[in-house]
Amino acid sequence: MLGEDNLIELVNIWKKYETVHVLRGISLAVKGGEFISIRGKSGAGKSTLLKIIGLLEEPDGGKIKIFGKYFSELSDGEKSDIRLHYIGFVFQFFNLIPSLTVLENIELPLALAGFSKQRRREKALELLKYFNLSSLAERLPGTLSGGERQRIAIIRALVNNPKVILADEPTSSLDEENSELLIRLLDKVNKEKKVTVVITSTDLNEKLPTSRDYLLKEGKLFLLKKA
Repeated sequence: MLGEDNLIELVNIWKKYETVHVLRGISLAVKGGEFISIRGKSGAGKSTLLKIIGLLEEPDGGKIKIFGKYFSELSDGEKSDIRLHYIGFVFQFFNLIPSLTVLENIELPLALAGFSKQRRREKALELLKYFNLSSLAERLPGTLSGGERQRIAIIRALVNNPKVILADEPTSSLDEENSELLIRLLDKVNKEKKVTVVITSTDLNEKLPTSRDYLLKEGKLFLLKKA
């Protein structure tokens, strides 16, 4: 399965917490430009799988290859560098810093990457304009709706021009209208900016613009739909 054209490759991944096996021999290959979903009930292990893909957790067994490099060969510094420059994370509960403005929240990954203040501001404003959200720049997260906060979280995930966005149940706390807006935003990112998207969802019937859909059940991954 390990191929040269895959951005992400998992082979026979196992993970357990205490005596419970959350993942049981998961294998998955994701090519550049794909949009895939991993669906399953709460507690099925979807977040754990995304954390492993995003180099935030180490599996108990199996092989991971990401951007051509094996997990086992990476130092902690190299993993941090990959997360900072190549992966954008979108979490269920936004993770925006309440004391910072929308613009400052978006700039944060660029500050960590060492960009100048002027360049940070330019890039953040450019993305806000691209997604028609410039009017929110000076607002604090607490003054935004849930849908607005989640869209800002996606823009923050994009600011370092990542190759992959990992979105962990991003619509679970949103109403239907905002969920649709969010999915359209991710679709735009995928199609126009050619960013690979991996999204998780507890809704087996949620309509997503995916090329492949998977079900995670009892630690196993099952293919539901293939383009």
